[in-house]
This record gives sequence, C-alpha cells and structure tokens, in this order.
Amino acid sequence: MNPDLLKLQPYPFEKLRALFNGIATPAKSAIALSIGEPKHASPQFVMDRLASELPRLANYPSTKGLPELREAIATWAVRRFQLQGLDAEAQVLPVNGTREALFAFAQAVIDRAEQPLGRPPLVVSPNPFYQIYEGAALLAGAEPLFIPCNEHNGFLPDFDSVSDEQWQRCQLLFLCTPGNPTGATLSIEQLQNLINLANEHNFVIASDECYSEIYLDEAKPPAGLLQAAAAMGRHDYNRCVVFHSLSKRSNLPGLRSGFVAGDADILAGFFQYRTYHGCAMPVQHQLASAVAWADESHVQENRRLYREKFSAVIRELSPVLDLQQPDGAFYLWPQTPIDDQSFAKGLYASEHVTVLPGSYLSREIAGHNPGTNRVRMALVAETGECIEAAQRIRQYIQSL
Repeated sequence: MNPDLLKLQPYPFEKLRALFNGIATPAKSAIALSIGEPKHASPQFVMDRLASELPRLANYPSTKGLPELREAIATWAVRRFQLQGLDAEAQVLPVNGTREALFAFAQAVIDRAEQPLGRPPLVVSPNPFYQIYEGAALLAGAEPLFIPCNEHNGFLPDFDSVSDEQWQRCQLLFLCTPGNPTGATLSIEQLQNLINLANEHNFVIASDECYSEIYLDEAKPPAGLLQAAAAMGRHDYNRCVVFHSLSKRSNLPGLRSGFVAGDADILAGFFQYRTYHGCAMPVQHQLASAVAWADESHVQENRRLYREKFSAVIRELSPVLDLQQPDGAFYLWPQTPIDDQSFAKGLYASEHVTVLPGSYLSREIAGHNPGTNRVRMALVAETGECIEAAQRIRQYIQSL
C-alpha cells in the first residue's frame, strides 16, 4: 500500500462518531447541524431535464464534457465575475463536484521531483480547512503548510505569517472563499496580492469557490480569483484556477456536478490526467447542469432562505453566544463556553443536536489550534428546524 496513506487523519465525521459512541440521547428528534449538506428543495426544472435525458445512460460521456455545458458555464462565469471572456474550449472543464476535482488537481500539479531548497514541495492552505486539501497534498508527495485563520485577522488566512522561504517551496496554494467554516471572504485586492506572490514564487493558486453564491448582501457578491486576475488585465488567468459546484448554489449535492476554470495550460495538463482518471460526468447530468447554470432565480431564492435562517438563529443565540454573521457560506462559527468537544458531546447528550467541534477541522501548529473552543453549525435544514435547534442550544448553554 502507498505509505502516504498512513499520514491521513480520520475524517472529521469519523471523529464525531467516535465522540458520540455509547451516548444515550433524549426522546427528542435528531437535528444535525454538523454536515454541510443542503436541504433546500432541488430545482424542479433541473430534475425534469435530468429525467428526460435518462436514455443517455446508453452513451459514454467524454472527459471534456458537452460543448453546451461548457458554454453555459463560461456564460455564467463571465456574467457573474465580470470577465471579458472565458474560452469554453480551453479554459473550462466539467468535474464531478469540487471534492474529487480538488483532490485530483494536486496529483496533477505537484512536481515531486522538484525539491526547492532540498525539501519537499509545500501545499499551502487555510487552517481550519476542508480536509481534502490536506489529503490531496500528502498523497501528491507534498508537505502541507497551514495558515491560521483567527478572529483578530477577520478569520482570513494570515498570509504575512508565511516566510519567503516557504513561499519559495510552495507549488500550490489552496484558497476557500467564502471560507469553510468561517464564511470569511477575500477581497479583490487580497486576491491580487496573492496573484503577485504566485508570479514571484511560481506557484499555482487553486481557489475553492463552492460557496460563492451563498451570501447575505445581494449588493455585495463575493469576489472570485478570475475576477481579480481580469481586473489586472490578466485574461489568460495565468497560474489561477477556480473550482465551482452546483451542490450549494443549486441544492444539487447528489448530481455531483461542478467545473474547473482558468489557466488553459494548467487545464490542458489536468485534462490529460482526467482522461486516465476515468471521471467523466454522465451525459444526463451534464445536460441537467447546463440548465441549472443558466438560471439565477432559484439561486436568489436559495439566498433568501439562508438570510431568513441566519436572522432567526442569531436572534435566538445571541443572548448566550458571541456570534458573528459571516459574509458568505451557510455556517456559524461561534466560540463555545467550554471546550469544543465537551460542548458537542454535552449538546448531543442533552438535546440531540449535532454540531462539529472546530478542532476537528483544524490542525495544531506551534501549540495553537484555531478551531479549539469553536464549533461549526451548518444552517442547512429548513427554517423551523434550525430555530428549534437554536432554542435547544440556548437551553443547553443556560444549563451549564
């Protein structure tokens, strides 16, 4: 077996199952705020298109994807991020959701033979982070470097903490904006500073923007990496690649549909990798995805529902928790009155509500884990259930 597999830590939800093992729960309905799985209704028009295309099960899909899907994606990205253009043939590649694409991308990009300063290449990512970034780095033969996201820095990665030597060793920088679990977003100016760093030190930026369409202020959509590059006149998006998904935007996590876009040279290599990887999106999923990317009304309604939930839950919890409304995504990231694991365990035992300990989403670096004494609450259930969960959490905190 690949010895790098031994470097992988248990997934956060494995740790959570172990934490809850043997706990007897009260006679209350279970409410899960732990998993970021959207629960809003999937768009009917997308399901109708998917059903009508089921005869396409008889067709092998192509790795490159159908032209109509790539054109729909390019049209959406140009409109959403104010781009002058995006070449649907060379700068867009459909993928089966961002999770598999983020993992596979590191395998294609990392050069194991290149040993800057005689040491393994670095993959830099935020801390806390989406676990895929770490696993992708380790199995690509690289060394992860985690940048803390603390409250004093607006929960954004402290890029100034990375030394010139570390940037020199960096081959891949993972971003997540809006962030998971913090909801913090990078500005165009901050993204442009990172592009300049990538130019100086010759690394690739992979921006995970799967939460980009969930934000609270309709007048302030989060910026994107390609948008920042275009504003610099960099329409080739050199060293810049973005990852987008229909899972959160359109409540279609089971469709496993997303895309990668950006630097055409990087995508050409990634495409070659994927032809061997065997991960082409089914044709019927591609055709259903194309109509989803072409519609915005269901996405606006999705944001309205999240605004409603954030408002109600924050109103319930603000008397007992120090809550900050995030810029984007659908998570709350509050500090807990006791340590995060004890909080999650006690809440589950007394109220049958599940939250995810923040330390499970982070790594301890230099004696500090930025997720300690925080929990992630995913406001994905319908509004009434989220309100009930908030009321139970408030009752639990008041009982401490």
